[in-house]
Amino acid sequence: MEAFSDGVLAIIITIMVLEMKVPHGDTLDTLKPLLPVFISYVLSFVYLGIYWNNHHHMLHAAHKINGTVLWANTHLLFWLSLIPFVTGWMGENNFTTIPVALYGVILLMAGVAYYLLAHCLTDLHGRDSEFTKALGSDRKGKVSVIIYAIGIALCFLHPLIGFSLYVLVAVIWFIPDRRFEKRD
Repeated sequence: MEAFSDGVLAIIITIMVLEMKVPHGDTLDTLKPLLPVFISYVLSFVYLGIYWNNHHHMLHAAHKINGTVLWANTHLLFWLSLIPFVTGWMGENNFTTIPVALYGVILLMAGVAYYLLAHCLTDLHGRDSEFTKALGSDRKGKVSVIIYAIGIALCFLHPLIGFSLYVLVAVIWFIPDRRFEKRD
């Protein structure tokens, strides 16, 4: 499961970078129109790195998987696979309301899917397991989903408010989550 997930994430990142078009021209001015696309790419790349890092550590702490866990993992990969689409749409449209809101919806759904995966593993390992103790209350995961939802709503006031909240969640998670590392 881990190797498959790693491969899917590598493909997602590859698709995302291939969507970035080379400008026609050799001056720095030719790069200016690509700045929103590049900013979108950087944030999405950071998010995929965060998911890969935390997914990796979580699976190393898991000692068993079952069909429910496999489907929960597939559910997470589905939402992550949509990141290149919303990344490109948001960047190409200069961070307008609907693309930024949809970007937030995809992040929200990926966050929910990761939460479900973690809790499927908790159910499988049992309430008193080392895995469950390492997961703890999953406060960062719950807070992230709430911030995404607020960000989506605030996009309709101004899309950069929502975008800023998505950046905030990435900053919160940028330092790798050590809950599972401590238990290895």
